[in-house]
Amino acid sequence: MQELIINLHMHTRYSDGSGLHKDIAVAAFKAGVDVVIVTDHNILVSDFEGYYKEKNKKLLMLIGEEVHDQARNPQKNHLLVFGANRELATFAENSQNLINQVQNAGGICFLAHPDDPEAKAFREIDISWEDWSVQNYTGIELWNALSELKTVVPTKLHGALYAFFPHLVAHHPIPNTIKKWDELTATGNKVVAIGGSDAHALDMHMGFIHKTIFPYDFHFRTVNTHALLPDPLTGDVNLDKNLIYKSLAAGHCFIGYDLPAPTKGFRFSAQGKDTSVIMGDEISAKGGVTLQAKLPHSAEIVLIKDGQVIQTWKNQTACTHITTEAGVYRIEAYKNYWGKKRGWIYSNPIYLR
Repeated sequence: MQELIINLHMHTRYSDGSGLHKDIAVAAFKAGVDVVIVTDHNILVSDFEGYYKEKNKKLLMLIGEEVHDQARNPQKNHLLVFGANRELATFAENSQNLINQVQNAGGICFLAHPDDPEAKAFREIDISWEDWSVQNYTGIELWNALSELKTVVPTKLHGALYAFFPHLVAHHPIPNTIKKWDELTATGNKVVAIGGSDAHALDMHMGFIHKTIFPYDFHFRTVNTHALLPDPLTGDVNLDKNLIYKSLAAGHCFIGYDLPAPTKGFRFSAQGKDTSVIMGDEISAKGGVTLQAKLPHSAEIVLIKDGQVIQTWKNQTACTHITTEAGVYRIEAYKNYWGKKRGWIYSNPIYLR
């Protein structure tokens, strides 16, 4: 099984970012990620998709799109679209129709920044997802790094602080987003969680202060989505793109906040009477199931069932839980970083039926 570090949800000068695709590639090599998925607003700039090389390192750049209705005020209900291979912004007016069109095109989609509050000091409006009547989307962006920033900048002074000390921002996904995810999975549907940087590399001007807010390479070291593939990448762009999107669609992935410590190597699995599965899969609870999590570094490990904490392990690198109860089980892990407890790993669920 191959693990890929993917940074997804980012913007270039083709929409509201400050950099070019080549800048993203340079930053990705610097940060050590394997894949980036660029998602400019309402434009599919597919010409830049492909493998990039630097010495003995390779990077796969994929091109998706963040689609929303530009005529809507405020412009809520943003959808991350991957693998559709066609422009879908013309369908943005109706969220359900847009999702249907993504499916028809063979793509996958995620509700972007479900909770994205206003930041009055910077004249940033609330652009949360509102249309919860929609169905058949792949999942949600559980942790959006830029949305979290908006929750901690009540004044411009706070903004200046975090501009110079960006490592102090991230703590965990917005709690209401986690709560909503648990509610969605409780309905019996699989809802895949991903983490996005929402990188813009924005220029900030405050008097004599000029600073790039969260440069691409910083973002790429923080909130990533780690995908688990059954086979190694082939070097063929189309084949590898399909492998990656199939993994994301299945929920064979987890969110890792890689700044406090690398999360690569985390695993969450279940062993039943006759079979074993990994995160994103379902398994029968009959006869008993052994849930196991393995971490690359010691941390506080929390096992959650149907949105409720059922067991916690302190300062451990592994945990085991045996159960016969059906439910939606997932792992959260926490580490202390710069004097505060921070969310470190968020697994996708294993569904015991």
